[in-house]
Amino acid sequence: MERVRAFPVTMPSGVRYWTVLDDELAVVSVADAFLRHVRFGRDGAELTTRAYAGGIALFLRWCGRTGRDWVVGVEQLGLFMVWLRHVGGAVSAADAVRGGGEVLAGPGAAPARGARRVNAVLAAVRGLVVHAVTAGQAPGRLLPVVYELADDRDLPAPVRGEDTGMSWRLRARHRVRVPESRVERASDEEIVALLRACRNARDRLVVLLLARAGLRRGEAAGLRRSDVHLLLDSRLLGCDVPRAHLHVVRRDNVNGAWAKSRRQRAVPLDFLVVQAFDGYEFERLAVTRAAGSDFVLVNLFREPVGAPMPPDAINDLVAALSRRSGLARAVSPHQLRHAFGSNLVDAGGSIDEVQELLGHASLASTQVYVHPDPVRLRDAVDRVATPREPGGVAR
Repeated sequence: MERVRAFPVTMPSGVRYWTVLDDELAVVSVADAFLRHVRFGRDGAELTTRAYAGGIALFLRWCGRTGRDWVVGVEQLGLFMVWLRHVGGAVSAADAVRGGGEVLAGPGAAPARGARRVNAVLAAVRGLVVHAVTAGQAPGRLLPVVYELADDRDLPAPVRGEDTGMSWRLRARHRVRVPESRVERASDEEIVALLRACRNARDRLVVLLLARAGLRRGEAAGLRRSDVHLLLDSRLLGCDVPRAHLHVVRRDNVNGAWAKSRRQRAVPLDFLVVQAFDGYEFERLAVTRAAGSDFVLVNLFREPVGAPMPPDAINDLVAALSRRSGLARAVSPHQLRHAFGSNLVDAGGSIDEVQELLGHASLASTQVYVHPDPVRLRDAVDRVATPREPGGVAR
């Protein structure tokens, strides 16, 4: 299986997920069973199966090109990590041209993939292993290969309980250390530049939904008009949330948009976003073919007019705005979302408020916004009073 690749599948209902095809374009059954379980058994997003399928395809290509069965490959996962870390797309891609050998980067050369990408691929492989063992498609001996057997005596007594000893702990054996770094956010100046580069009201609304409401690109692309409540009192609409806000709801959308969290949340909107909605509504009313769609963000200027924008179109839009505005770097939609979270913390928002507004399931995801930047650290030191002698002289 040297040319294994990820591939999208559309079910008769229109729901999509990603699977893995082998050299003969046949479905790899062990991978497909896991990916279908993620999509339908665990209610995962299509994008989640795409990421997992890509990681599993990389692993199976390595197994095929090194002459290993995938079970043997799991038992030698450390070697796969070296290959993954140092072999770039020119060698590891499905359509890569095979030469006389593969040259790995030596010490001092930049890795081909970052630590986060390597860990994401390893997480997909671990998920495949656990599902295959559970379904009887792989031997049980693989579980202790990917997870440690840990002593629970290092845990606090209330967690440990009365029966102590050895127990399985979901702690991965194979993982690359990710250097701690500040969250990569868009600056206020970059956001203003993007807004100035917009040529229509819809594009301005997209930028503000990401930067002033903190939506993920899939959440923005999946918004329905019925999710947006701009009245001071929405009780006539059957909603008890006061003032202007929108609801983020998880659905299977025809454009592939997906809200990551299963839990619905309401996001308050400030006057800038409300004004952007008003301007966009007038712009949209002028396009009669867009009237029938309940999606908020639809194609107005290209075919098919009235069709909902897919999430990838938001990436393309923000990248085009970055080029048009002359920014030194290409800003991503997620960096705009990070700007919203960082601005909340800078304005005095508590971690639980940031977690709720961003729709994080875990506080660990929100914690990255709490780390102050160097400017705030310097300001904190400067605010400390200088000790003085009783006579008023600084010590």
